[in-house]
Parts: sequence; C-alpha cells; structure tokens
Amino acid sequence: MDEKDDAQVASTDASATGFISPEPHSSMEEYYQLQNELLLLTLLLMVVTFISVWMAYSLNTSLNYLIGACSGVVYLKLLARSVAQLGRQKSKVGKNQLALFIGLIVIATQVEQLQIVPIFLGFLTYKAALIAYMFKALSTT
Repeated sequence: MDEKDDAQVASTDASATGFISPEPHSSMEEYYQLQNELLLLTLLLMVVTFISVWMAYSLNTSLNYLIGACSGVVYLKLLARSVAQLGRQKSKVGKNQLALFIGLIVIATQVEQLQIVPIFLGFLTYKAALIAYMFKALSTT
C-alpha cells in the first residue's frame, strides 16, 4: 500500500466513524510544542510579575495576583485540551472553561481578603504570554 492508499483509508475511516485516526502527525507535534512554549512563557511571566507586584505593592496583593495567574494557567490547559480534541471527539470548542473564570470572580467578590483587580489581571497573564509569543514569532519570520 502506498501513501495515497493510506490517505484514502484514513479519510474513509474518518468519514465512516466521525473520528480522525489517533496517529500523531507532525502538525499535532507542532501543536504540542506550541502548547508547551505558551505554558512555559506564561509561567515565566507569572513569576516575574508576582515578584514585581510583591516589591511594588504588598505580599497580599501579589498573592491575589498569583491566585488569578494560577487560574489562568489552569484555564489555558483546559482550553488546550479542548482544542486538541477538535476533529477527533468534538466539532467545536466547549465553553466549560469559562466556568473556572466565572467561579473565580464570584469567589473573589464574596471573600473579603481577596481583591478582584489583581485576581483578574493575574488571570489575564496567559493573554500577555500569547501576545509575547506572537511578537516573537513575527520577529523571527
């Protein structure tokens, strides 16, 4: 069997079962590499920002930031898992990840020691990592 026959069998399997074969492809390897780079960049930004906020404000404010940033990392992992399942098990990305953010903000409004703004900005740390990655990718091409 040559590559053309393999591709036809794979497309026939996918159309018959509704699932794409679970064989790793180079595009999925690239996706996992991107996922790891974004996670590492987010963690690096989180540590740098945590220390900066601690030095500029207080330990309490920096801990509130850290709560939001850790929630952002969990959100990023949930989103990455949902995206990885696209085409195999799902036809669209779910919105269950938003429950994490909504729950975080609800808890922040109810607990007196928590501050909403540092938690919200901490949650957005993953967005800053995405923007930094985008600029890095644009500068290398």
